[in-house]
Amino acid sequence: MQTNIILIGFMGTGKTAVGKRLAAILKKEFYDTDQEVENVTGMTIYQLFNKHGEVRFRSEENLALQRLLQKENCVIATGGGIILNQNNIDFLSEKGVIICLTARPEIIYERVKKRNNRPLLKRKNLYETIIQLMVEREELYKCADFYVDTSDLDFGEIIEEIIAFLKEYEQVSLQV
Repeated sequence: MQTNIILIGFMGTGKTAVGKRLAAILKKEFYDTDQEVENVTGMTIYQLFNKHGEVRFRSEENLALQRLLQKENCVIATGGGIILNQNNIDFLSEKGVIICLTARPEIIYERVKKRNNRPLLKRKNLYETIIQLMVEREELYKCADFYVDTSDLDFGEIIEEIIAFLKEYEQVSLQV
């Protein structure tokens, strides 16, 4: 398959970890929009958010996505809020197959509660914040071509599901 595989989904669903493993198995390059933002700005996401705010971060994230989507035949893990910009959704749809990783709120909570690099989660009630953000973004994640609930799966099982979908997707694409 010569197309880009783009992973979207809420923070803590496994986009980066799954993306790295998937890219290795498929012998594709792996890129992460958060890492790209950090490389370009010379700041961590947390530092960028704190120093310049969410608007600047989203702007840098949008630019990072545009740069990465110029590449071909790679796996790209995106930040959880990449879908907040309709232009990003349109661009993602044009440049690859979109796979959304999901998880139940309580699973996400357990995965992210000890991380200090999540600016949007620096609020008093972390679990309520996760639920609120998930509800706000639910419709936007419907741009995906395929969904995998990572709540109860290990990396191998997640990747198996994605590869099975990609094989089917490639056959359908070849017939069109």
